Amino acid sequence: MSSDPWGRVDETGTVYVRTSEGEKVVGSWQAGSPEEALAYFERKYEGLVVEIGLLEKRVKTTDLSAKDAMAAIDHIRGQIDEHHAVGDLEALSSRLDALVASVEARREERKAQKAKQTDEARHAKEALVAEAEELAQSEQWRAAGERLRALVDTWKGLPRLDRKSDDELWHRFSHARSAFSKRRKAHFAALDAQREVARQTKERLVAEAESLSGSTDWGPTAARYRELMAEWKAAGRAQREHEEDLWNRFRGAQDIFFAARSGVFAERDAEQSENLKLKEELAVEAEKLVPVTDLKGARAAFRSINERWEAIGHVPRDARPKVEGRMHAVERAIQEAEETEWRRTNPEARARAEGLTGQLQAAVDKLRAQIDAARAAGNNAKADKLSRELEGRQALLDQALKGLEEFGG
Repeated sequence: MSSDPWGRVDETGTVYVRTSEGEKVVGSWQAGSPEEALAYFERKYEGLVVEIGLLEKRVKTTDLSAKDAMAAIDHIRGQIDEHHAVGDLEALSSRLDALVASVEARREERKAQKAKQTDEARHAKEALVAEAEELAQSEQWRAAGERLRALVDTWKGLPRLDRKSDDELWHRFSHARSAFSKRRKAHFAALDAQREVARQTKERLVAEAESLSGSTDWGPTAARYRELMAEWKAAGRAQREHEEDLWNRFRGAQDIFFAARSGVFAERDAEQSENLKLKEELAVEAEKLVPVTDLKGARAAFRSINERWEAIGHVPRDARPKVEGRMHAVERAIQEAEETEWRRTNPEARARAEGLTGQLQAAVDKLRAQIDAARAAGNNAKADKLSRELEGRQALLDQALKGLEEFGG
């Protein structure tokens, strides 16, 4: 007979393990000495110890599901309950009990986390729906369309809710997108119709302009070309693929007529020289508008100058590019001033600048309060750290405020 603190082998080769409830039969050993029998079943015990240790590590460090963890625990517990090992089986059972508690706690934690994620996803989707419904009324067709596409991508990245809630929110979201698409389609259909009307009108104007290009009735024909030009401008733009071709034909017809008239009136060079002198005077007058300091006044003054310019008539052909270039330079300067003014008063850009400035100001105020609180509490190290952070935020705020000044506020 052989024994150790946790088991023994009797003279018949029966192996026992000691428990708080008394000895339990482990098995029968006939293949060798009692010591070998105990060593064999002790190794089986060590195997259970290793198996439990590995399971404890998996539960603690991996995302092992509660279901799989409990199945593994039940499997090991079955081996312990069958008493096929020699060692402190009750200690192993206690470790399994602790592991069960840990798994249950983790199950509850994951359940709470999932509920929180679902709640966050619900709020996120409700916010997406609200924004989509607001965008559905927008007339910023490109920006709103791009934003709606971005919202769809955001929606796809969010977890699903319960089927009823998810379907209801998606229905509202989809309805908003459809409403926007219908409005946009109707808008561009109306725009296409307007451009088609403009194309037909300009086709008629081109046909008349081309029919007049060979006229020698200089005065009335020139007057009619001016009327045709006014009608052209009032017609609006045709489709892009037609506009340039129609304009080239229209302008070409005019050029043919006026070139012919210029040939006939070659003897009027003196008059054209006088026209050049007048236009050079107007160019000087126009150039005084630059740099533009009063945009409204400059626009009105340039319009007046331009009307007088148009009324003067032709100048010598070789002088035309230079004097017209001077006027074009002034016109470009006024256009650039208009673009600058538009950017300065653009409400969307101003709103973004004001929003950023407000956020930075709030962050600076919060940091200052935290610094005061830290110093009051005697925590100078924290106060110094916060002060360094404040310097960076203050610099950003100063830069944002400087940018906001460009909007006049």
